[in-house]
Amino acid sequence: MNHMSRRTVLKTGAATAASVALMTALPRQLHAKSLAKSTGIQLYTVNKELMEDVPGTLAKIAAMGYRNVESAGTAGKSAAEFRKALDAAGLKCPSSHMFPAPGQSTAQVFDDAKTLGSEYVVGSVQIKTEGLKSIDDYIRVLSALTLDDYKRMVGTLNDLGTQAKSAGLRFAYHNHNMEFHKWEDGRTTYDILMAGTDPSLVKIELDCGWSDLGGVPPLEIFKKYPGRVKMLHIKDFAKTSHPLTELDIKQMPEPTELGKGHIDYKPILAAAPAAGVEQIFVEQEPPFLHFTVWEAAKADYDYLQSIA
Repeated sequence: MNHMSRRTVLKTGAATAASVALMTALPRQLHAKSLAKSTGIQLYTVNKELMEDVPGTLAKIAAMGYRNVESAGTAGKSAAEFRKALDAAGLKCPSSHMFPAPGQSTAQVFDDAKTLGSEYVVGSVQIKTEGLKSIDDYIRVLSALTLDDYKRMVGTLNDLGTQAKSAGLRFAYHNHNMEFHKWEDGRTTYDILMAGTDPSLVKIELDCGWSDLGGVPPLEIFKKYPGRVKMLHIKDFAKTSHPLTELDIKQMPEPTELGKGHIDYKPILAAAPAAGVEQIFVEQEPPFLHFTVWEAAKADYDYLQSIA
């Protein structure tokens, strides 16, 4: 048997350890790259354009390189009609936000999501929307919610998760910035909602832009809820001097294209696979002051490809 020197053994051992580390990290790196390459877009971004021309709008999205979308209603079409338009554009809809039409039941919303081909249905703060006639009305109701209201909301979210599971779907909660308001006991609304909901029934769609605005970086959410974050909304705002936890349009910083704000998404995407993330969606918030919606959507897509 050949004898090896101590130096050879050490060099060989170091090389083996490095190879093991590389092989362990490689799937995660590939997954992060895959997330960026399969970037989706939240259709709320192009809601106005969809209301005017569903086939044309979806075709433009596909032409930019997007292959996945997340629905925000169906632009006045039936779910079957909207699915046909998606198929014609070569787009998949793995996730649907819950925007029930007047008189539409939760079961019907879930049926529509399945028609669109979605695996997930997504909801946010649960309030009664009857009688609300404007975004100002909506924000006023949200601003008046109390700690007890949120504690009661836990049961509603668990119930939605149970109904989604029965329908063959998965339910996820989408945040804004207001959930990061701290109450007197030091807990945030988000802490209360996530601690009270069943992790097997209520997953997380983390809106990175809103959580960052609320003072909680996305990486902190990853660490606090490992395996629970299944989707990300990717957006950015101009940097503020302090966190904002009020959903007040007058105080909102200006939305900006990715790469032109202040959030570095490279470490977020690098950490996303280990956190359990399966899909990412660009969502550009209006108003579009310095660029068109199409310029923003293309810039957002190109940015994510550049950091993959």
